Amino acid sequence: MVTPKFSSSAQSFHAELKRRINQYFEEKGKSTTGNMTLYTKAIILLVAFVFTYVHLVFFTPVTWVAILECLLLGGIVAAIGFNIMHDGAHGSFSKYKWLNQVAAFSLNVLGGSSFMWNVKHNVIHHAYTNVDGLDDDIDIQPWMRMSTTQPKYKFHKYQHIYFWFLYALLYILWIFVLDYSKYFASKIGSMPLKKMKLGDHITFWAFKVFNLFLYVGLPIYMVGFLPWLVGFLVFTMFAGLVLSIVFQLAHTVEHTAFPVPDVNTGRLEDEWAVHQLKTTANFATNNKLVCWLVGGLNFQVEHHLFPKISHVHYPEISKIIKKACAEYGIPYIEYPKTRLAIASHVSFLKQMGRS
Repeated sequence: MVTPKFSSSAQSFHAELKRRINQYFEEKGKSTTGNMTLYTKAIILLVAFVFTYVHLVFFTPVTWVAILECLLLGGIVAAIGFNIMHDGAHGSFSKYKWLNQVAAFSLNVLGGSSFMWNVKHNVIHHAYTNVDGLDDDIDIQPWMRMSTTQPKYKFHKYQHIYFWFLYALLYILWIFVLDYSKYFASKIGSMPLKKMKLGDHITFWAFKVFNLFLYVGLPIYMVGFLPWLVGFLVFTMFAGLVLSIVFQLAHTVEHTAFPVPDVNTGRLEDEWAVHQLKTTANFATNNKLVCWLVGGLNFQVEHHLFPKISHVHYPEISKIIKKACAEYGIPYIEYPKTRLAIASHVSFLKQMGRS
């Protein structure tokens, strides 16, 4: 599809938001990037990952403890993605470029490709959120229908039931299928992939081989095939479920929009910032445990409007954004609890499967 354009306005809401947010950081004398709170959390998560992996592979505990540790490892991997990789990829983890690159590069160690993620997430998803044909996050076809513009099949009326299983497969598919399909197709959805340099090719393949050694070869050698298979499925499926749920609650719930470009002009109805507010939702923003674990991704509104600001600042800047939305009459979508957001996501899937 032709890349759509956003509407423009003489009095840009986005410009006003940026003015207010910049004023906040200037008055507080704060950097927009991460701080010691984030760095301490990063150290805790990385140490926990190494300790859990080593204990599972080299000091394999009894079965029930090993299964619990596999669940823990899956949760830690998701948390590293949310808290370290995600901020690093957006350049908000640190004021130092090299440290952001290291943080973003953690995805390569976890099994994914930081190159593919940058194009898929930073370039496409953040620009064209919930635009069918461009946003790869809502393209789970034919297995699921995530927009009224996508074809509907009979089995979709059950998608609000079977989605749990499909979401659990995300991590396995990500590291074994999706990265490769994007690599060989040289595109993500309908968008061409940014040209890869020699170093990008080498990094892609070197870490794919390393991942096979780290998560498949070495564990099988140390504990045997069947114990590895059970542990690997527990670990990856839990990580996949957590990753999927957190990202889907941000955009595919009952109150978010799925804008369609005008057929004649190719333009979207709203300016970019308003588009982000209409297509994005927050959840459980007052739950400190959820905030700590998901790296501020429950503040998706703030993240989509200001992706280069670290998630440690979202609770404060959310107050500014809420006030501006109220003044301009722009919706600010938020669910007070995680369970309510999940219920809304289930209802959304039911509507998409039956409408």
